[in-house]
Parts: sequence; C-alpha cells; structure tokens
Amino acid sequence: MTQKFIYAILTLISVISYGQVQLSMKPDKTDYNGREIVNLTIVLELNGNNLEQKSKIMLPDLSKFNMIGSGSFNQIVNDSETNTAIDQYITRIALEPKQKGKIRIGSVLVNINNKIYKTEPFDIFIKDIEKKPIANIANDVYLNMEIEDREVYQDQPTIAVLRVYSRNIDNLRKVKNIKLPQQENLNVHPISLKRSEIDPSGYANMASQVLAVFMVFPNESGYVEVPSVSASVNTFSTKNKIASNKVKLNVKKLPEGSPESFKDAVGNFKVDIYCSPKEKIEAKKPVNVTVKVSGEGNLADMSIPKIEESPDYEVFAPKITSNVNAGLTGMKGEILAKYVLIPKKAGDLIVRTESFAFFNPAEKEYVNLGQEKLGLKAFSHDQVLEARSTVEKVNDYTNTLLETVDSPVLKTTSFKVKEKSKFNWNVLFVNIAILIGLFLAYMLFKYWQKKQLIIKEKSTPKPLGSVAETEREIRESLKTDISDYFAYLENLKISGDYPKFFETFEEMDAEVRSQYFQSSKQDFKVFLERHNGSSVAESYQELLQKVQIEKYSPITSEDSLNDLLKDIVKLYSVISK
Repeated sequence: MTQKFIYAILTLISVISYGQVQLSMKPDKTDYNGREIVNLTIVLELNGNNLEQKSKIMLPDLSKFNMIGSGSFNQIVNDSETNTAIDQYITRIALEPKQKGKIRIGSVLVNINNKIYKTEPFDIFIKDIEKKPIANIANDVYLNMEIEDREVYQDQPTIAVLRVYSRNIDNLRKVKNIKLPQQENLNVHPISLKRSEIDPSGYANMASQVLAVFMVFPNESGYVEVPSVSASVNTFSTKNKIASNKVKLNVKKLPEGSPESFKDAVGNFKVDIYCSPKEKIEAKKPVNVTVKVSGEGNLADMSIPKIEESPDYEVFAPKITSNVNAGLTGMKGEILAKYVLIPKKAGDLIVRTESFAFFNPAEKEYVNLGQEKLGLKAFSHDQVLEARSTVEKVNDYTNTLLETVDSPVLKTTSFKVKEKSKFNWNVLFVNIAILIGLFLAYMLFKYWQKKQLIIKEKSTPKPLGSVAETEREIRESLKTDISDYFAYLENLKISGDYPKFFETFEEMDAEVRSQYFQSSKQDFKVFLERHNGSSVAESYQELLQKVQIEKYSPITSEDSLNDLLKDIVKLYSVISK
C-alpha cells in the first residue's frame, strides 16, 4: 500500500512539472499583403525553481524570408490564481517574405531539464508580392572633404581628409573607386587610403568613416579651388557616382627678394654631391657621380639642381630615383640624380652643381645653399698602370702570357673552341634509337606488371561487406575535400565579399548533405542526431540560425564573421570525419 501511494505521488509530481513549461509561437495575423512584414512572437514561460534552460531557443527554417530584425526580453509575471511567479522570455522576429502563396513555419525548440519542448507548426498566406522601386542609395551617402589649414604659401602643402556619411552603416562599405582631384594649378599626393573605424555617432546622427587622407600642393598664388573628390556607390543592380564638396584655398604669394637660384622649392632641404669609385679615376673613362637632395617639403614636385657643364668633363643625362613618403609638413625623404661623367683629360677637376635656394615657410625666409662642389683627380692610362701593386702587375702579366704565348705543356695558344666542319649524324641517330628502345622496354614492363596484378585480383575472391560498410565506401568515394571550402571562406572574409561568403557556405552545406544522402537540412539534422549524437545535431541547428541572422543583419562586422567562420570549421570538421 505504501509503495502504491509513493508511486501515485511521483506520478502527480511529474504531471505538475510537465505543466510548468509553456512554449508558444504566434504570428500577428495569418494573411499578409505583398511585402508586408510578418511579426512572430515567441513566448517561453517557466513556472518553478528547479527548471533549467539547457539550450537557446532554436528557430525553424526561415530561408523563405528575409530577417528584418529581432529582439528579446524577459520579465517576471505574478499568477493571481496560483500566487506564483512565472518567468517569461519573449522574443519577437520581423520577417520579409521572399515568395507568395502558403508558407509553413516550423516548430520552435528548446531544451529544459534535458527535455525537448516544441511548438506546433502553422501556415501563413502571402498574397502577390509587389516589386519595390529600387531606392537610390547615393542619395543617402555623402562625401565631405575637410581642409583645416586653408591659408598656405605657394607650393606649401595642406592636409585634406575625405569622409563619408550615411544614416545606414551598411552603405559605407559600398563606397569604392575613390578618385582624388586633378588640376593643373595643384599637385595631389595620397598619404593614406586605408579606411578608419566607423564612427556610429557622427554629424547629424549619421555614421561616418574616413576614406582617404592626402596632401594638396597649390603651385600658384591667389584663390585656388580644390575640385571635388569622386567615388562610386556599388550595389548588386546599380552603380551610382557621388562627389564631395569643393574647397577654396587662399594661397599666399611668396615674399619678394628671392635669390636668382630659387625656382620652386618650398620646405627645408639639403644638397650633397659625392662619388665612390672602386678604383682610380682614369681619363676618358666613365665615372659615376650622384647628386642627393634630402629634406621635407614639395620634394616630389620641385626641380633639383643639375651638374654644370664644363670643358674638363662630359656629362650625360641623369637617372632619377626617389624615396619619398608623407611627413608632417610635406613629402619627406630623398631624391638621387645619378650622373655619368667622362673626364676629358688627366689632372684635377671640380664638379659643380647649379646654385640651389629654397623658401622655408616655418622661418618665412629664403635659404640660399649656393653650389655644391666635388673635387676629383683623373689619371692617365700610364699613371694607372704604374700605380698598380706588384700582385696586380703579376696577374696582368700572367694573363697576357697565357693568352699570347705557346706552351709545350699546357698548349694554351687559344681559348677559343674550334668549330667542327661537319656534324656527325650517325651519333645522333644511334642515341635516338637507344632512347626509343628504353622507352619501349619500360612500357612493356608496365603492361606485364598491370596484367599480373589483374590476374591476382581475379584469383583472390573479394569478401562481401555489410550494407553499412558498402554505404561507408560509397560515402568515401563521394567525400568532399572540406578544407578547400574553409580556405575559400577565409579568403572571402578577408576580401570583404560577404554575399559570396554566405553563398559559398550554402554550397558547402549542400555538398556535405549530399555526401550523406540527405536532401533537406531537417533530415540531415535527424541523421546527425542518430549517428553523431544530439549535441552535434543541436550545434548544426544553432549554426544554421547564426548564419541566417548574420546573413540578413544590416551590419556585418569582420569580428562577428570571424567567430562565425570558427564555428563553421569546428562543426564541419567533426561532421566530415
């Protein structure tokens, strides 16, 4: 009797605990017009302290919708009838239908105390979908060119910053093909074309991002207008052009009293001339001389001093090389002009550069560096020979002896190979015949070896495996190299091609499902639960939900996509073992 009483009590407790969990999903209505938003409300009620939610709420397959947005919150509601507190977890989802007709929405699942609760599926009806007019995204994207220092000297740089503004953060990544301004009365040099972090609270509650930073060098005085910076806003269907504002600069004329050697150099510079020959300079033979201009300013656009002509030497056009980067007050680095000089006679000679002067805007004065000089001493051919060391003379004498004198032992009268008057064709034909014979022998050996292998396989009966083994062999033959998909998804993530990323994931998922002879995602989930366990099946369902949420999210960050890719690699590596 006692045992029956205990059994009845336990049965009553189980019935009460079963009723402590309520899960429901309801739409706001069942019939929708065109592209009307479908609002789903999911409510999970937990009544009891011993209830523990083991998993997140798992959504059904919503691939026939575009997810507009989602949100959730929880609250505690007091039940007046039972005088108990009920925990409510409410989730709302806004969906945009992709097709018309009757659409079935599946069950929502949740794991409470290792027991699965689910809602009943239901149908909604979508009437004819009206085509939306294509919105002109360019009207919501603005470029702004900012120049703080608008009063500069002629050929003095000023920094320009290009920003993009939009109310929709997703539109910022669609701005491409930035073209900096080009105009005869100014020179433009980019400093950085790397995009900055997005500022979500920019001007007039619009998100903003720095697209480019560049230097502007006006080369004439007066009011100079910097033209607009153009760019394109690329979508899947259209390509719109946008332009920034124009900025006027007040370019001050350089002060009077410039030196005669001043041309167009503005900044702070230094001139050097040097020569580093490996051996003594010989008259009527070329020698390399380098003129280096270093400093910071309009270094990339100014004229550098040349080497003056002289009756003592002949000079040729230089080869210009530059190593210039953006600095604080201009382009910073050095420019090298490498000349080739040929001294016309032996003796001392002086190589002079043209006079060089520049305007220093920091000091507001001209600096005249004058001419730079390089003293050289050219030797005649006889003097070069006499200046050689004993070892060099011995080596030169030995080389001359070996090239010109007959030796009865070495027989080195000539280092030239004598050309044969007639080609021996017989040797060529014999070598070709030997190669053909070796090739035929190799092919006969491979044929014999293959034939023996076939005979051995026929003589040995192959055991018949079970149905599971046969299915496993077929799967192995159809197995996809999943690592190729992982590498491709990583490249798409780095390049920022997010639509292609999700398209490739769907293709990979279909390939893996076909490998296990599963056509739908729901059947594949059941297959995973049966063969790999419930944890892998739940991870697969959660991953599909994450992909759908990230795919239709208005903001896709590189960090969230990186986390998503890690989950994909981890799960599909387990599935494809």
